[in-house]
Amino acid sequence: MIEVLRRFFPLPVGNKEPSVPVGERVYAVGDIHGRLDLFEALIDAIERDDANGRPLRSTVILLGDLIDRGPDSAGVIARAREWGKARKLHILAGNHEEMFLESLKRPDVLRHFLRFGGRETLLSYGIQPRARTKSELAALQDLMAHYIPAEDLDFIRSFEELVVIGNYAFVHAGILPGVPLKQQQGQDMRWIREPFLSHEDLHTHVVVHGHTITERAVVRPNRIGIDTGAFNSGRLTALVLEGAGRRLIQTKVKKKKGIVTLDKPAEMETPAEAKAQAEADAQARRRPRSEDE
Repeated sequence: MIEVLRRFFPLPVGNKEPSVPVGERVYAVGDIHGRLDLFEALIDAIERDDANGRPLRSTVILLGDLIDRGPDSAGVIARAREWGKARKLHILAGNHEEMFLESLKRPDVLRHFLRFGGRETLLSYGIQPRARTKSELAALQDLMAHYIPAEDLDFIRSFEELVVIGNYAFVHAGILPGVPLKQQQGQDMRWIREPFLSHEDLHTHVVVHGHTITERAVVRPNRIGIDTGAFNSGRLTALVLEGAGRRLIQTKVKKKKGIVTLDKPAEMETPAEAKAQAEADAQARRRPRSEDE
């Protein structure tokens, strides 16, 4: 079953509430990771929300990591491409898209890619990813070149690194604190955890990101993280921005209840929640970079 949750919450930053330009509505979608079922449900929820809201110019931003780990990366890529033909859509490149493209050229990256979710991606393209030796890895690369459509690869290569709308900057993983947005490096925007996660000062923009999995959306004065671990948790989250207002739309798998829509206010982090999240962030900082989701 898929449950759709909608929550509203205001959050001032300093003495000024961040906002998107007047007349615009923005939907930012967290890491999908091959969960076509959740993605389809979220597309329906977003389109329904947009149709029922005030008539504004709307933009959707997918924050990257469309692929790997979940069962249907090929389907997610095809659906994202189709959706982009029907509406304004930005797609950011995540670290998993980077590994996927590099794995076509580099056997060492292919080995890493297979260990961290790439196996499921190749299975979704009808490829059995059995490879241990260099020769087997080379043979697997040949199969990838044969079975993965060139249009899919070209589509993934077209993904962006950064989108700025109003007082918000949208990236996959985060930014390097203290560095102007125009000088940020793609590697940081796709892979960073620290010092970004623990940075407490305001950035020039509120950074909306995925990459680091949390049980619930993390709302801080300087960043909003919306990777709720869809591939494993069954929860895919979108942030909705309209003026200075913010809402969350979440598709969640539950048993025996069908599709349910809930409207309720979202509360700011309690001290206990903030402490628990700080501990989770500390664990993420200690995790080797090779284990990044």
